[in-house]
Amino acid sequence: LAPPRAMASPVQVVHALFERAGHGWEVSVTLRHADSGWGHYANVWVVESADGRELGRRVLLHPHEDEQPFTRSERIRIPAGVQRVRVRAGDNVSGLDSNVLEVDLTRASGQGYEVR
Repeated sequence: LAPPRAMASPVQVVHALFERAGHGWEVSVTLRHADSGWGHYANVWVVESADGRELGRRVLLHPHEDEQPFTRSERIRIPAGVQRVRVRAGDNVSGLDSNVLEVDLTRASGQGYEVR
């Protein structure tokens, strides 16, 4: 038998929207995951610097079995001068997934993201 970690499906970051909001950014992330109740659900997304330093996170407090994909927002402080960030998501079985969405904050859009 494989351990439960190996059987967990990854959380897919479908889209991210970064909007300037005062001294920070309002970040809205759309996720897709095969949530199957409290035992296995997408429970977090994070914004990281290009070198992997965490800049902020949104903790998801419950499963979204009947709402797929779903979008949740959080205000994130991104230091001045940072031009590229990464968005990663995870679930309560596997933790953060190794798949990342690369975002260039100097461009209005790119594959899977928008910047306003």
